Amino acid sequence: MKKNSLSGRILAALGRALSRIFNVGIPLKFVLIALILFTGGAMFITRSTIIKNVGGKADYQEAMRYIEIKDTVEENYIDPVSRESMGYSAAAAMISGLGDKWSTFMSPDEYKTYQLSASNEYSGIGMSIMKEANSGGFQITSINSGSPAQLAGLSSGMVIVAVDGEDVTGLDADSFRTLVRSKQNTKFTMETGSGDSYEVNCAATYVNPVSYRLEKTEAGYVKIDNFEAGSGQAAIDAFEDLLNQNASAFVIDLRGNPGGLTSELQTFLDYLLPSGDLFVAVDKGGKEEVYTSDSICLDMPMCVLVNSQTFSEAEIFAAVLQECDWATVMGEPTTGKTRTQQIIEISDGSAIRLSTHSFLTPNRVDISLNGVVPDSIVYNSDPSTVGTTEGTTGGSSGTASSSNDEQLIAALKLLSQTSF
Repeated sequence: MKKNSLSGRILAALGRALSRIFNVGIPLKFVLIALILFTGGAMFITRSTIIKNVGGKADYQEAMRYIEIKDTVEENYIDPVSRESMGYSAAAAMISGLGDKWSTFMSPDEYKTYQLSASNEYSGIGMSIMKEANSGGFQITSINSGSPAQLAGLSSGMVIVAVDGEDVTGLDADSFRTLVRSKQNTKFTMETGSGDSYEVNCAATYVNPVSYRLEKTEAGYVKIDNFEAGSGQAAIDAFEDLLNQNASAFVIDLRGNPGGLTSELQTFLDYLLPSGDLFVAVDKGGKEEVYTSDSICLDMPMCVLVNSQTFSEAEIFAAVLQECDWATVMGEPTTGKTRTQQIIEISDGSAIRLSTHSFLTPNRVDISLNGVVPDSIVYNSDPSTVGTTEGTTGGSSGTASSSNDEQLIAALKLLSQTSF
């Protein structure tokens, strides 16, 4: 009874205080109603604000579930619990749950290690770089002796702000390396933050990624080690030379090819295929960038060799020729690494390497799901024999009959049956 009287006195006092403030008479019941409405409204606004800040009701429920699991573990797990470790493990599990083996989560420490590792990756001209925070340029951290970078006069400590007049301060490290890679069989300039310009000559040290020969079966054998700068035209030159040698068919060997630049892929596919779509780059929103071909083409028997180490642009090449029924694909299934990844930094210092674009065939098939499955699956008993044809013989039927490279022999025999 006393308790109720005390509560009543408190409420009455609050009512009198409000009356004095507003100089109006407010009955006690209205004070109670106002307090209830104010408290309920405040709780509603607070909850609505929280839900809005986390992205909506579904995200709020996800966050509450995580908190409930974390609290349950902390209260009941027998051993000490590291909240930080649990949080990063949960983040890694979220990315793993995408089912995309090319997307990963990095904790702050893992991301720092990645950045240090990435800064030591040579950009292709004999120098390592790292992003410079103040200017946005790329500081040279080391130079290889005798490299194009050193011969150009570049040295450690310099900050590159432009390449061939193109501002690079807005690029990330991966984009900078891609830009430099596209120049690797040419001469180009690098401008530093001090305003000096240096001419880098990669033409003198350029290693042609394309090798070729005419087999005794009269098939041209073209090995493409990668699709880096100059490879597209180099492959075309190889084909033209082999045609002048009266090649009647072609083996295009992409085994161990890690990919490279889409511009080089387009150059070579354009040479081979007739007018139409070659391949498509698509983002999350479905926005497409379509790469096309002109009407000039080369319609001859062809076989493309692939294996589990055929990646990216090389996979796209094989998939496109297969879909267009322009070549027979032979060898081993590929892995499907045809998505491009972007590093996205998180506010706490962690980062996500996330697949943001995918390459599709002309029919909009995403080969990242299953890779390229050859028309004819053939395995080499000795992988080290790739590309060897010593001892091959033409024979009266025009077929190769002796080689340690079983995949290549199978391709030459197939082409002999279709071209003679």
